[in-house]
Amino acid sequence: MFQADRRDVACLPINLAPPKEQAPSRLVRVPDPDRQDMQFPDIWLRDNCRCEECYLPQTLSRLPQLWNNLDTNVRVLRQSVDVDQEVFFIEWSDGHASQYPFSWLRERDFSPENRERYLSDSYRPEKKLWSGRDFERIRKVFYYEELITCDSKLQEWLHNLAVYGVALIKEAPIEMDVLRKLSNRIGFMRRTTYGDEFSVRAQPGASNYAYLAAPLPLHTDMPYFEYLPGVTMLHTLEQSESPGGVNLLTDAFFVAELMRERYPEQFRVLCQTPVDWADIGSDGDLKFHNIWRAPVINLDAEGRCVRINHSIPQRDSHFSVPLEQVRPWYEAMARFVGMAQEHSCGFKTTPGDVLTFDNLRLVHGRTGYDDTDRNVRHILGAFVDWDIVYSRLRVLRHAASPGGP
Repeated sequence: MFQADRRDVACLPINLAPPKEQAPSRLVRVPDPDRQDMQFPDIWLRDNCRCEECYLPQTLSRLPQLWNNLDTNVRVLRQSVDVDQEVFFIEWSDGHASQYPFSWLRERDFSPENRERYLSDSYRPEKKLWSGRDFERIRKVFYYEELITCDSKLQEWLHNLAVYGVALIKEAPIEMDVLRKLSNRIGFMRRTTYGDEFSVRAQPGASNYAYLAAPLPLHTDMPYFEYLPGVTMLHTLEQSESPGGVNLLTDAFFVAELMRERYPEQFRVLCQTPVDWADIGSDGDLKFHNIWRAPVINLDAEGRCVRINHSIPQRDSHFSVPLEQVRPWYEAMARFVGMAQEHSCGFKTTPGDVLTFDNLRLVHGRTGYDDTDRNVRHILGAFVDWDIVYSRLRVLRHAASPGGP
């Protein structure tokens, strides 16, 4: 599903044992006059019966009764097709009868092409990975007023954000409610220990490293949360006129795939060594002590990158691993950080810009800047979870194509 844009980087699972040999599924062939015949496992068809005893239309979900005493040996006794109505009928060995519209079956056909179409069109768009030198080519600019008023532009923004992990919004008003209005167009904000929104500017006695004017190294936000905030939105209210304050971004999935190809053992170390991430302190009257243990590179069941954890200030001094794993991790991590810097891009936002990016995928930072009473940098930030973004994207897509699933 993940692919490198213009650079075909191998993306293969690591150390995954071959699946155990299983008994072949009993398949039901459904003749389709308009396309190649479809095949479905019989147990799947029984599980997904559409009758009123098995399915509740108003919730679009199956009823649980069948599973109270599921017979996995259920078999098809008879099957038939109503060609005019395009309905497929089955009589089952457990005495049940089912019927399935052809349109419904076509959407769920088990062919490789149909499964790939569903995963990219309905589940999540395919990600395209990029190096910093490609940033100007893949960067997409949107305009605030269009996103607030036009659903097609909102859909385009969210799709681009899902594919490339970054998008820039221009011409937002210099007002404190911009991020809330954008979040409400998607769904709702993600609240954290720093509130619904957070203000990033140099502060004396700062409670977070980001509140310093010193250089901010590449990192993901809040790796100490098990449920990591998905999309970061940063609204520039005031920008330092000093040469500093330049935003830095790297597609860390791209870096991870390069490591998988070039340094597979160090890639394995970063995928399998749990790291202690922590945030201990207070913000206003709220005291907190957040800890989460997870590797730097997180993979899904198919071996694809799904989350990066990285923040030098928020990596705990506790390192709860065997002694012999410590030095290999440091060596692998030094490689990862060096490659992330090598493939970074830099640009400076201006007042009214809203930088949006995938916090599970991109690492971000900034150069240091001079901070005086007459030279202030003020960024307002907020988060939206990816679950909410993908939900909104599907709703928008279905509204634009009412004939879709």
